[in-house]
Amino acid sequence: MAIEIEDSSSLSNSIIQKGIENHDQNVLQKHVMFFDRNKDGIIYPSETFQGFRAIGCGYLLSTVAAIFINVGLSGKTRPGKSFSLRFPIEVKNIHMAKHGSDSGVYDTQGRFVPSKFEEIFAKHAQTHPNALTSDELKEFLKSNREKKDYAGWLAGFTEWKILYILCKDDHGLLKKDTIRACL
Repeated sequence: MAIEIEDSSSLSNSIIQKGIENHDQNVLQKHVMFFDRNKDGIIYPSETFQGFRAIGCGYLLSTVAAIFINVGLSGKTRPGKSFSLRFPIEVKNIHMAKHGSDSGVYDTQGRFVPSKFEEIFAKHAQTHPNALTSDELKEFLKSNREKKDYAGWLAGFTEWKILYILCKDDHGLLKKDTIRACL
């Protein structure tokens, strides 16, 4: 799968500089608020597209991501509401869209779990204690797979692969501090 990236130098800086106004949100909500470009608590595909462009993704990847993410998450974050062709994602309910085969870094309420984050590096960062190589990332993703959870496998692979491509350093390392800045 070819991933189109225009500028891979500043994902974590873009996310950090954007800022989060609401301190009452859990970490997962703050993470996805980056994509809520107008800060109204709802993320539409156009905002997902704009967010991916803001972190340096090209038009093709940004378009595919907007469709894939909003179609996949909209219904899960809108319990009891009718289907909408606008595919909105409600930030307040983003924890309901957690997928299987994930890292466990966010709990079921969207809170950050430091021990799970540290576990990634304790188990999988063999070359460098505070970074993952491409092969170590693959092993990490394989270790999180739940049986027959193909959608979860795809979601986890996509999330981490895009993060790796955008944030790896010149030596091909995805550093712990960089990942933490993106959470």
